[in-house]
Amino acid sequence: MSTRLILYIAVMAGVTYLVRALPMMVFRKKIKSQLVQSFLYYVPYAVLGAMTVPAVFYATGNMISASVGLAAAFVLAFFGQSLIVVALTASGAAFIAELMIGAAG
Repeated sequence: MSTRLILYIAVMAGVTYLVRALPMMVFRKKIKSQLVQSFLYYVPYAVLGAMTVPAVFYATGNMISASVGLAAAFVLAFFGQSLIVVALTASGAAFIAELMIGAAG
């Protein structure tokens, strides 16, 4: 392995460690503020949404088929379906929409 690759891996390991260890070093006592607790509760969901939603629209060759898959996922998730059902149905809906768009023109 090259020296640069080892350096890149070491820097990423350090950054990953700091991101995880820093909050434990800064917040030694239990957080009692209801506002801060509420904020921290929703951070993982917000980050996951910010990473996932833009990628959904570029996952297929067409924005329309991606939107069909996203709409199917929203409807099923709203009605409390399991993650596997939501994922498979959304993928299938996007695939069928892509086939229909390809057949139409």
